[in-house]
Amino acid sequence: MVRTPRWQHRPVRTPPPQFLLLGSICSVQFGSAFADKLFDQAGPAGTVLMRLGLSALILIVAVRPRLRGRTRLDLYNVAAYGLVLGTMNWTFYEAIHRLPLGVAVTIEFTGPLVVAAIGSRRLLDGLWVLLAAVGVLLLAFAGSHHGVTKMGVLLALIAGACWAAYIVTSKRVGTTFSTMDGLSIALCFGTVVALPAGIIEGGSALGRPSVIAGGLGVALMSSIIPYSLELTALRRLSAATFGLLMSLSPAVAALAGVITLGQRLSAILLVALGLVVMASVGTTLSSRRTPLAETPATP
Repeated sequence: MVRTPRWQHRPVRTPPPQFLLLGSICSVQFGSAFADKLFDQAGPAGTVLMRLGLSALILIVAVRPRLRGRTRLDLYNVAAYGLVLGTMNWTFYEAIHRLPLGVAVTIEFTGPLVVAAIGSRRLLDGLWVLLAAVGVLLLAFAGSHHGVTKMGVLLALIAGACWAAYIVTSKRVGTTFSTMDGLSIALCFGTVVALPAGIIEGGSALGRPSVIAGGLGVALMSSIIPYSLELTALRRLSAATFGLLMSLSPAVAALAGVITLGQRLSAILLVALGLVVMASVGTTLSSRRTPLAETPATP
């Protein structure tokens, strides 16, 4: 009788979902800091073009999504999802070119906060959004002497609005496409959005091996790795836990900016960041426990 080795009976242990989500957040924010280093060569638009295009290429090869049998409405929904995704990433990269990374993520984070407040329709959640708005206004007007520009704030707010639209469109796509199928197709549409400005701004730099390698690193750190980690984590996390952990994004982004880019955060910027993080935590704690969708929430 042949005995099966003991190791084959042992269940495969996966890390706790909280660690997976924290890994996703760190990957996204440090990926954004790394992308900032490519701006001098390819510009924000050229960098986001490489991120979206290479991410789309990797997922298309890995997933091989099928369009056959889809209705016209399905295609419209996934196209809208991709257009929002492309615009969100483009405006966000333009924002971090003009703002400290932690500031840009803090302002962008108001997008999902507004979606959460509208979805709950509670007065308390409206107050949390107001608190976040105070933080953003503090950044816009008091942060002008701390590396914060009004154009950067405007671009980050547009990225936040796109993040809100991303949440809505991703849910529609998630009802008819499997998560990775819908995402891979949407990334193709997002690449089209960034294509004209990316080619104009990136120019010949997009053909340099070093820039392509950097773009591949950004694609892996900001898209492929975090989406994969989130997909695994979301299956075992409650909405409340997910929201609380995502609230750490502005703080992780600020840390990534300090470590990777040598950016400094003044007391005013820290207070403003703290207000938005408090608003996010408050919104999460006051919301009901609802099941999470399987579509990744990381932009």
